[in-house]
Amino acid sequence: MITPSLERARAVALGLVATASVVAAGPCDLYASGGTPCVAAHSTTRALYSAFSGALYQVIRGSDGSTKNISPLSAGGVANAAAQDSFCAGTTCLISIIYDQSGRGNHLTQAPGGAFSGPDVNGKDNLASATGAPVTLNGQKAYGVFISPGTGYRNNAASGIATGDAAEGMYAVLDGTHYNGGCCFDYGNAETSSTDTGNGHMEAIYFGDSTAWGSGSGSGPWLMADLENGLFSGQSTKNNAADPSISYRFFTALVKGGANKWALRGGNAASVAHAPALRAITP
Repeated sequence: MITPSLERARAVALGLVATASVVAAGPCDLYASGGTPCVAAHSTTRALYSAFSGALYQVIRGSDGSTKNISPLSAGGVANAAAQDSFCAGTTCLISIIYDQSGRGNHLTQAPGGAFSGPDVNGKDNLASATGAPVTLNGQKAYGVFISPGTGYRNNAASGIATGDAAEGMYAVLDGTHYNGGCCFDYGNAETSSTDTGNGHMEAIYFGDSTAWGSGSGSGPWLMADLENGLFSGQSTKNNAADPSISYRFFTALVKGGANKWALRGGNAASVAHAPALRAITP
């Protein structure tokens, strides 16, 4: 398992319900305090830093193609869903950009065509509906990112992201009820070519009930690591009984990796304090 001093952090929050203040210290404030600052911080629901007040994401309106940036209601706070609702009233909106809050400019935009052709023009992936994942955060309405088959975002020119076998970590807050058995619902670090360049050439969080490679106990869904050409629930792409099925409404998923070692961890995102659900795994 990687120690915090060796870890580079990536962060995303796709939707969650919280009971404590989101302003006191954001997730990326905590990473920074441990000497492992976020190098990419994506969220459409909230600021991931207590002082962040910039744009969280951009929506594009179906009626006229106009765009609008959505920011937190206040620094460190929840996204201004009312601003989106007003802008999108009477028409449809898609999420066109998910901004990087880290300051490195690692924004996520519509994924281009790659090894597999997407359903949109020129083989691109679809953009997500801006209203597909409504959630409540501290009693306030917000919108997560609803990923349906064929939807995807990517940045093939990211700055400061770990390469090769360098240490890194990533986390995501996921809707524990939204998954399928397809390949592959991922968030993480992948090839900049949008193609498969070889075994072990990516490191990403996978969530779903695919059994094409690895699997866990029960019928799923499971947290696994997508390491390219395999979903790993343990040391190999086989069944690992120590990887439990997930039943939380909102699930915090983490993948950590370094030279010749990696780990899976996770737990209930709606709990103020929760123990990790998964054990560290070393190949």
